[in-house]
Parts: sequence; C-alpha cells; structure tokens
Amino acid sequence: MRFTSGSSGGVEVLNSGLLSAEASVIKAPVDLRRVGAHPDHWYPVAWSHEVKTGKVVASSFAGEPIAIVRPQQGELYALEDRCAHRQVPLSKGSVKDCRLHCVYHGWSYDASGKCDVPYIGKDKKPNGVRTYPVCECDGIVFIWPGSLPAAPPPTGLGAAGDKAYKTRSFGRVVNCHYTFMHENLMDMNHQFLHYRTTGKVTPRYLGKRSGDGWMELDYTFTRPGQKPPLGESLITGGFRSDTSKPRDLMTIRTEYPHQTLKFFASGGDVPALYVWLGYTPVDAEQRKNRSFIHLSVRRPKIPGVLDLAWPVLTWFTNRVFEEDRIIVEMEQAAYDAQGSDWNQEVFPPIRDLRDLLAKNGRVMSAR
Repeated sequence: MRFTSGSSGGVEVLNSGLLSAEASVIKAPVDLRRVGAHPDHWYPVAWSHEVKTGKVVASSFAGEPIAIVRPQQGELYALEDRCAHRQVPLSKGSVKDCRLHCVYHGWSYDASGKCDVPYIGKDKKPNGVRTYPVCECDGIVFIWPGSLPAAPPPTGLGAAGDKAYKTRSFGRVVNCHYTFMHENLMDMNHQFLHYRTTGKVTPRYLGKRSGDGWMELDYTFTRPGQKPPLGESLITGGFRSDTSKPRDLMTIRTEYPHQTLKFFASGGDVPALYVWLGYTPVDAEQRKNRSFIHLSVRRPKIPGVLDLAWPVLTWFTNRVFEEDRIIVEMEQAAYDAQGSDWNQEVFPPIRDLRDLLAKNGRVMSAR
C-alpha cells in the first residue's frame, strides 16, 4: 500500500503571442448532464436472481427497452423488447423451450432475434428484432448496447467472488444523471453530509493517478476527539484507540463507466472494504439510472463475528447510501429547474473527473 503526495492543482495559462483565427475561437463548454453513457461498454441491467429459468424480464438502457430471457434449455439471451409485428413489449410474453413468444399473436423469437409466425408459411418470415451481447458475472446480468463488437466480458466485480469477503448486493433506481453518482463517490469532501450517521470526519486528499479512460484518488481520514460509529468499526476491523492520527487509506477509482472503492485499514495491504458500483441509464434523457452495488467486507479471523454484526453494518451502509441518493437527486432537481449546469466546481480532481466523463461519454442530441 502506498500514500501519494497531493498537489493543489494549477491554472493553465496560454502562451502569449498571436493565435490563428481557428485557435482563437472559444468553444462553449460541454454540458456534462447532456453527455450520455457511451454504449460501447458492458452495462448491468438486472440481478441474476431476477431472471428465473423459463422467464423473461424487462429492462432498459438509455430508453431502449430490452427483454432478458433465460430459457429452459440453453444460454441467457437479450432482445429488443418490441415485437416486430405490432411493437408491443416482448417481455409481456412467455418462454417456451428456447423461444420467446409474443403475448399478442404468438410470434416467437430465438436467441438470434429471428422470428417465426405461427399462421404463415416458413418461407415468409418477417424481419426479426435486435439482439444484444449478454453475460453474467458475480450475480449481475450485463448487456453490450453499443454498435462495436463486444469487448471481453467482465470476469470479476470487486471482491464479490472472493470467499475471504462477505458481500451484500443492493441498488435501486436513482433519479439523477449518472455523472452525479461518479462525482458524489469520488469527492470525499462531502462527508459533512453524513455527520449524523458517521460523526465528524475530516478527509485529507493525498493524490491522483490517471490514464486512458480511468483515474483514481487517494484519501485518508481523521476523527479528532471522536471514536468511529459501530458500523464503521465493523468495516475497519476493530476499534481505534487514537482517532486523531490518520492510518487508513481509501482509493476511489472511476474506470469508465464503472467505479470501485477500496478501504485499507491500519496500514494493511488488503482491502478491509471493497465496493464495486455500476450505473446504467434508464430513460432516454438519462435523468435516471439504476445502480448496482457489491459491498464486500473482509471476514475477520474469528468465524461468525461478521455474520452476527451484519444487520448493524447493513443498517449503517443503507443509511449512508440513502443520504447520498437524496442529495444527488437534489442536484438533478436543481439542474432541471435551472435548465443547465450551473455547478461551480473548485476541487481540481473533480474537474479532472468531469473532463474524463465528458471525453468518454457521448453527447446526446437535443430533443
């Protein structure tokens, strides 16, 4: 584990001299809340347990309806959730053997999206529907909604598949643009929001690393004159005798389009807490996203202790995430009322994050 030195950032200054006419044109800044999630990535759309054998489940990506099918035999598949006939949702239909049957006229579709019509000849098949590459990883169903060939599917989400950890999986639809979620997690200066739950916490920014499509920040924390709440102690692996000296490290990473959080307690090299977070836009304007979270806590040496304490930890983390949900929905409401992004961001790493999200996303067309 390493701590890195931070910097106060800087202001970029243009060199003096004549500028060409083209270079002198000042472009309007991109409205980040009008930058859509880029579709050429794997996005979570359902929990595996939601898609039961022989059933179909409705989902969506940025307003595009998607039907996820788990047939009695064969692999999971995903189709455009519109029948080619009358455009009614295929997710209202039924699964028989390996085919999805529309509830209206019984048109049926296989995993390739090809269609059969029960009352016309086999040589008169209409056009089918779009299919989506689909995979499952650590209890989550992912789809690839883009036009490029799908990248290799994810093989692990944080520590969800590691037996050395106990994991709780949760999430919900949050009424805000997904970029608010990225900013909220990465900016630990918002701990004032959680003081009723976590007590007074003083974050200290340590530094940043970044590359193509990713960046991560390091923080440490102090609690002058206070002890941490029980929920936090369960995560960090014990009670501190001296809370005024920083000895923990939190690393938060955006690797577009997902995020992770690792918490290293007491100078350890293995995360005591490992969180994986995915945000999938639901509606066409991307003012809503469905969050998928794996929160993994490393098991202590004494068997059963974490299991006994799990209800307390669940309450604690639910309360923290609920406070975050309320505040990011307030941000979205302010954006909607003002009609544009009036944010005055002063923290250099979050300005860098906003640039990363704008660069890797796709500007949405005006409606």
